[in-house]
Amino acid sequence: MLEAQKLAARRGFSKLFAGVSLRVGAGEALIVTGANGTGKTTLLRMLAGLSAPEAGEIQWQGQRVGPFAPELRAAVAFSGHLPALKDELTAEENLASLLALEGSAASRESLTEALDDVALSRQRSLPARVLSQGQRRRIGLARLSLVSRPLWILDEPLAALDAAGAELLTRLLGRHLANGGLAVVATHSALGLPESRVSSLALN
Repeated sequence: MLEAQKLAARRGFSKLFAGVSLRVGAGEALIVTGANGTGKTTLLRMLAGLSAPEAGEIQWQGQRVGPFAPELRAAVAFSGHLPALKDELTAEENLASLLALEGSAASRESLTEALDDVALSRQRSLPARVLSQGQRRRIGLARLSLVSRPLWILDEPLAALDAAGAELLTRLLGRHLANGGLAVVATHSALGLPESRVSSLALN
């Protein structure tokens, strides 16, 4: 369970949002919407334990957690607005590197299967610099399929993905929720998830 009460944030002298409360349970996804500049990324970073709110509190599994709380960071798979890839590494090497940064590891077979699952089997030995933005995004989707984290926090995950890539994301999210996972997703587009599993939060 992820909960937050009366969160507030500022950027410089400007208020981004205030009084934001939310609750996400097992098998549920919270979709965060709002115009550019309303604080979607700021809110997601707070929920991921990467920054502190100006006011309010965040609870994970019923316990209050602060910024960089190890129990929250160990539960979160965070995907930012831009894929964190190294251009000189291959798709497979980047995937292994992303997992290593989170303290995880996967066999060569698992890496291959994960890349196959996101339609990157032909590109797995190519350096990231020659991949399209959509293909680079798919490496991030492969990472999600391999990490064992209950809470996915995704910032604009549909950016640069074509229709097939969007379907892959929906499938991965659906599988994650069906297995009892949680997700908080900032997006301007529908994800195609069952309505019974989705709630919304609009930032103004």
